[in-house]
Amino acid sequence: AAPETMPSTSPSWTIMVPKYAPSSMRSRASSRLTPLWERRRADSRAEGSRRRGSGGAVGRAGAGGGGRPPAPPAHGGAQTDRAGVETRLRSAREAEREQRRSLEGLRSTAHAGELERATREATLESLRTAILEELSLSTGALVEDYGPHLPIPELDDDGERSGERAYVRAEQERRLQRARRDLKALGKVNPLALEEFAALEERHTYLVQQLEDLRRSRADLEEIIRDVDRHVREVFTRAFEDTQEQFVRVFATLFPGGEGRLVLTDPSDMLATGIDVHAKPAGKKVKRLSLLSGGERSLTAIAMLVAIFKARPSPFYVMDEVEAALDDRNLGRLLTILQELQTSSQLIVITHQKRTMEIADALYGVSMRGDGITQVISQRLAELR
Repeated sequence: AAPETMPSTSPSWTIMVPKYAPSSMRSRASSRLTPLWERRRADSRAEGSRRRGSGGAVGRAGAGGGGRPPAPPAHGGAQTDRAGVETRLRSAREAEREQRRSLEGLRSTAHAGELERATREATLESLRTAILEELSLSTGALVEDYGPHLPIPELDDDGERSGERAYVRAEQERRLQRARRDLKALGKVNPLALEEFAALEERHTYLVQQLEDLRRSRADLEEIIRDVDRHVREVFTRAFEDTQEQFVRVFATLFPGGEGRLVLTDPSDMLATGIDVHAKPAGKKVKRLSLLSGGERSLTAIAMLVAIFKARPSPFYVMDEVEAALDDRNLGRLLTILQELQTSSQLIVITHQKRTMEIADALYGVSMRGDGITQVISQRLAELR
């Protein structure tokens, strides 16, 4: 801002006062400089009077002397006046410097006050904005509803209001510091935590329901498995007992005087147990089936199959070259077993043995004529007997 000029009575003095300075400052500066102006003006008037008095005296002396040279001026008084003026001038300049320093101090003080006021206004405005944004309250409403004139409620351990106490600023500031530390210890707060919690809770409920369904399904499946296992044990136990009984009879027919039986490897676990075949032809002591001849091994396998067939009969059976490794004696024993099976089931036997064909009810075969053309033939032997 342009400084404001304060006029003085002397043309050589001009007091520069800032335009934005308070009126009290300008009045104080003017009152302090008024004695200086007065002394300066009085000194100027005295100096002019002395100069005019000295000139008149000299003129009059020249006119009345009649040709006498004028008397020399009295330089002693002028020098004294000049020294006094210089002294007063130095005093005035010192006073001016003092006033300027005082003015600068006042100007600095005023500037600091302006800055402090602007800072406080900005802080106050930011607080008003924060209160409005965070609490949705105006400053007046906040002071009216939560001001220091109101008592502070006391809460018990359950968060219920148990009493009141007077507002003490130091105590409330300590509570504020504790609350801020606790809030800082919580860390960052997610504003979408409620929505995320609701979504996660819904997802958790859905997964819990699915888990319960899976548990019920698992329990049902385990119950079904237990029922199936129990039924399989019962069926297998009955089938094994019947097969073992038939195996003993069939083995005795195929090996007269011999002994054969079926043994469970693990009777305690009917679902995982194995079956050992013990075969002992007459007159032999063998511990392994591999020590039997080829025909004996074939008869043992046939005895096993026929025992299963008799224990659990089927409408028909298909056999392919089952008697190929048997001699005539053993073949006769096998044919006896096949004839027993004819009473309950139909047998389809693929064979090249004539004796096997003789016990059949019908024959089906392929023959080649003399011209090289194959021909399918069939014959019911029951009609020929």
